[in-house]
Amino acid sequence: MRYTTDWRDYQILDATDGEKLERWGGVVLIRPDPQVIWKTPRRAGEWELANARYHRSQKGGGYWEEKESHPESWQIGYKDLRFTVRPTGFKHTGLFPEQAVNWDLFRRLIQNAGRPVSVLNLFGYTGGATLACAAAGGSVCHVDASKGMVQWGKENAALSGLSDRPIRWIVDDCVKFVGREIRRGRRYDAVIMDPPSYGRGPSGEMWKLEDQIFDLLELTVKVLSDRPLFFALNSYTTGLSSSVMSYLLGITVGARFEGEITADEIGLPVAESGFCLPCGSTALWTEKKAGEALAALD
Repeated sequence: MRYTTDWRDYQILDATDGEKLERWGGVVLIRPDPQVIWKTPRRAGEWELANARYHRSQKGGGYWEEKESHPESWQIGYKDLRFTVRPTGFKHTGLFPEQAVNWDLFRRLIQNAGRPVSVLNLFGYTGGATLACAAAGGSVCHVDASKGMVQWGKENAALSGLSDRPIRWIVDDCVKFVGREIRRGRRYDAVIMDPPSYGRGPSGEMWKLEDQIFDLLELTVKVLSDRPLFFALNSYTTGLSSSVMSYLLGITVGARFEGEITADEIGLPVAESGFCLPCGSTALWTEKKAGEALAALD
């Protein structure tokens, strides 16, 4: 499992019985997590002092119970990147901290490429990967179906001092956008694909990962340049293993370009128990030279 120990403004303090206790800067939240099926004593004092706790509803969704007052939004940082945290009605906060290990990976690949790198970030959310790539010197096309999330990403870019970097912010259905880019003849040296398990496009288009991811991968290969640098596929769907994701990249990207494929769980350390909480998986295809360079650095 890959994870970073470089977070200063975020930490999982404890996790037990279906919940995780998290510190987001100066705010402590309790949120449900389906991976936390173990039951250990709640020794951390922050369980009683948390600012808010998210409760799931049997009818779907849920609500926040505020235990201590806290701002509607606040800022945290990861290295030189800054983000606005804003708890939403669907338990999310606008940031997936486990992805920081991938942000670092993308930055290293772009910085070591020795050439200009154009990146297509599909399902870009609030821009964590986009900002990491832009900070490394890449030009980025950020695509998400939610206008609100794209605006949030722009705010994060401004907070990080990256507003002047070459970032295209696109509100669109990712499948339709890729199809249009193929017809326009646009090509990218790197693709980051971080799709939700379920979702809807801006016009109500339904998305279900297992049903549609292979077709999208086959389509997206067509926007790769003649010399792609990397292709990353991330998944939060528990039924989609890292091995299956590596197979998907192998028979799409790997069938067309020579390179290296790796796939791993990604996670976050839990301070109280010493466990590492699984938070999804990432499969990565890299240009052969880039893969060799990464292996040498590791």
